[in-house]
Amino acid sequence: MFQFFANIFGYLLEILYSFINNYGLAIIFFTIIIKILFIPFSVKQQKTMKKTAKIQEKMKIIQFKYKNNPEKMNQEVMELYKTEKMSPFSGCLTAIIQIVLLFSIFYLVRSPLTFMQKIPTENINNYVKQLQESGKSVSTAYPEIDIIREYNFLKEKNPDDQYIDKANLQMNFLGLDLSKVPQQNLTDYTVYIIPVLYILSSFVSIKLTTAMQKKKEEKPIDGTTGKELVPEKESNEMEALMQTNKMMSWFMPLMSVSVAIIAPLGLALYWLTNNILMIIERLILNKVIKSEEE
Repeated sequence: MFQFFANIFGYLLEILYSFINNYGLAIIFFTIIIKILFIPFSVKQQKTMKKTAKIQEKMKIIQFKYKNNPEKMNQEVMELYKTEKMSPFSGCLTAIIQIVLLFSIFYLVRSPLTFMQKIPTENINNYVKQLQESGKSVSTAYPEIDIIREYNFLKEKNPDDQYIDKANLQMNFLGLDLSKVPQQNLTDYTVYIIPVLYILSSFVSIKLTTAMQKKKEEKPIDGTTGKELVPEKESNEMEALMQTNKMMSWFMPLMSVSVAIIAPLGLALYWLTNNILMIIERLILNKVIKSEEE
């Protein structure tokens, strides 16, 4: 499945590269287009976050009121979701889309000659064999990146090959070689620039999301007795749930950083650009949705 989407995304990236003739700029414009295409999902996710914050107190009351009657509690919860026109699985679609994008783009950046330049597998295997026979280092994880790096050598070996010129990708972006893999170039400080910027942008994005979801906690009060409807035990359980959600919000960025270290810098550039666009998008959508509510 991931290879299928990587192949589709490859057509778009190749079109952009044919106009721009720079791999880094092509990735940036590619990210912008993908972000625009997925705006409807982003709007839905933002509205879901707003609704979730609003029904949180109602959920607490239901959970406390029917804590000894799980069946009735489930019925009331489902009725609440129905009344608010919200699905318990609202966030699942967004999570699935993020995972599909994550691995599809990884495949695309890992093998740009296959998915972007559409060079036949037979030709790619032949290039790899020639490099190995000449004693040149070829990575088992990213052989196509090595082919791009050794384009001049392979051009001399295959002057009549109709596909070899497709391996001549311009990977230099603002002085950074996007074909480099941080794990393989630990002494080169330039390979850390994009991943570090990505980490910083992830921190800003998570802080922004947390701030938007955060709502002043006011425990529901029984109007007759004046007592809290949600006792300390229930409050502690809710607090534990919030802490778990907070930890989960860090999972994707941490996993992405781990992958970025072992993947070509082009992947980290995509994630960095995506994060910056996501921050801008959330700020704009938050104002728009807030205006609609008012």
